[in-house]
Amino acid sequence: MRIGVISDTHIPDRADDIPKIILEDFRNVDMVIHAGDLVELSVLDQLKMVCKNIKAVWGNMDRYEVRKALPEKEIIKIANFKIGVMHGYGAPNSLIELMIKVFQNEEVNLIIFGHSHCAVKEKIKDTLYFNPGSPTDKFFSPYNSYGMIEIDEELKAEIIKI
Repeated sequence: MRIGVISDTHIPDRADDIPKIILEDFRNVDMVIHAGDLVELSVLDQLKMVCKNIKAVWGNMDRYEVRKALPEKEIIKIANFKIGVMHGYGAPNSLIELMIKVFQNEEVNLIIFGHSHCAVKEKIKDTLYFNPGSPTDKFFSPYNSYGMIEIDEELKAEIIKI
């Protein structure tokens, strides 16, 4: 299974649309996961045009209608893997510690988060922590990015710089 991962799109605040290169790449995925800070639900409509299987959580900058429509945290089971998804909040340099605490009793293999706009791929013990970065905002990062996850017998994750 191939999963496109995106976060912190901040549409329409930082950009009008998801970058075309991402939408083209997501045409070849089985699922898209958005880790929050969509800002508007129309972001999900853009993603559904290229992949019908969308999972998303709300982030700290999301408007009321987004928070009402989406969960704050989600756990997705795929094959023998459990994926935790949550946007995150607070200090960007303590996001992994927050995710460890939030998912401590869930026995997840992968935790996808956002919030910092900085891409992260870090394995701690048996859990991979993955932040795809932001495709539309470089205020906190030297580059825009998104992510791709491959799941077969093992789990592989890649950060893709735009």
